[in-house]
Amino acid sequence: MPANSIDRPPVVDAGPAARSPFVRLAELLADIAPGKPALSLAVGEPQHAMPGFVGEVLAANLSGFGRYPAGKGLPSFRKAAADWSARRYTLPRPLDPEREVLVLNGSREGLFSAAILARRLASPEKQKAPRVLLPNPFYAAYGAGAEAAGCESVPLPLPEGGGWLPDLDALTPELLNRTVAIYLASPANPQGTIAPRDYLARLVTIARAHDVMVLSDECYSEIWLGEEAPTGILEVAGPDYAKVVAFNSLSKRSSLPGLRCGFCAGDAAFMEAFAEFRNVAAPQVPEPIQHVGIAAFADEAHVTASRDLYKAKFDLADRLLAGRFGYSRPDGGFFLWLDVSAVGGGEQAALTLWRREGIRTVPGGYLCRSDAQGRNPGTNYLRVALVHDLATTEDALARLVVGLS
Repeated sequence: MPANSIDRPPVVDAGPAARSPFVRLAELLADIAPGKPALSLAVGEPQHAMPGFVGEVLAANLSGFGRYPAGKGLPSFRKAAADWSARRYTLPRPLDPEREVLVLNGSREGLFSAAILARRLASPEKQKAPRVLLPNPFYAAYGAGAEAAGCESVPLPLPEGGGWLPDLDALTPELLNRTVAIYLASPANPQGTIAPRDYLARLVTIARAHDVMVLSDECYSEIWLGEEAPTGILEVAGPDYAKVVAFNSLSKRSSLPGLRCGFCAGDAAFMEAFAEFRNVAAPQVPEPIQHVGIAAFADEAHVTASRDLYKAKFDLADRLLAGRFGYSRPDGGFFLWLDVSAVGGGEQAALTLWRREGIRTVPGGYLCRSDAQGRNPGTNYLRVALVHDLATTEDALARLVVGLS
């Protein structure tokens, strides 16, 4: 243990399906005063300027707050989402806005409830002991959805040779014969890995062969840090989009996390059943919010500006973190995924940074599930969200280096 360690028992690993990583973080840091003015790099909440048209569009549609919105969403919103998808991706065919697109109250609620429906639609054989497969690390809503659906959530192992994409060779027939759904995120949260096209195509082929739904979280799809945009799962799903649903939102794309507006698209049979389920179980999206979404999907200028700002922040990270903490520029997203094993692991690093520098970060183990051998792949990692402006980010990175030195 390094000399700057704090003698504090670790928070019990109850698993992200059971407890929020941010609640666990609050417990970890409770009663410890920040060493400097507090700065949160914990929550993936974009702090970029929101698009200038938001207020104007809301004001023009205020009357919509006076009526209940349709569960499926405005036809104009669903068309806007389908049209954007056609521009953004090379789809086998255009999405049908009526049958293959639904509005969501942010992608989280859709990702959560999709597991419930996947189990409902599964074969009688799979109903006996259903499983949901998760990447590891994973967004806590996936595990919570599996839990609510009454499914065993199974973290997928990572390849022995390194890398953070789930090992598709681990998808054995014995495992898949009980599986109702597989979650995947690309770019991944938090490690930023973008799944190659061939990988996605193989995943879809495997899932279809075993009657498994693929639930693809693409909310970071517009934050890529190289030259090429990530491939979307629908691009490799064939013209029927069978067994595949993609989820996206305006939270990251348009820096509107508080708008709570997104959509899902794909398999028409699943979407029909999902619409029925959500009509009685899901929060509706107010019409004025959907009109903001329509305007946002029609405008790429604000998205490009935001992406350029993320690239500039990772340029800073390239300079300030070179040779430290196993850093390498991720493919996409806005998180650092740092190897802090040399300073005691993720929990110790989070404690040290808070006590010394007032920086709030998330231990990587809080975002992962331990495997059958009790190994948590995130134990030695720290997640850092680069969501602030450029000057704040430069200051935060400098403080991070000093705090962990």
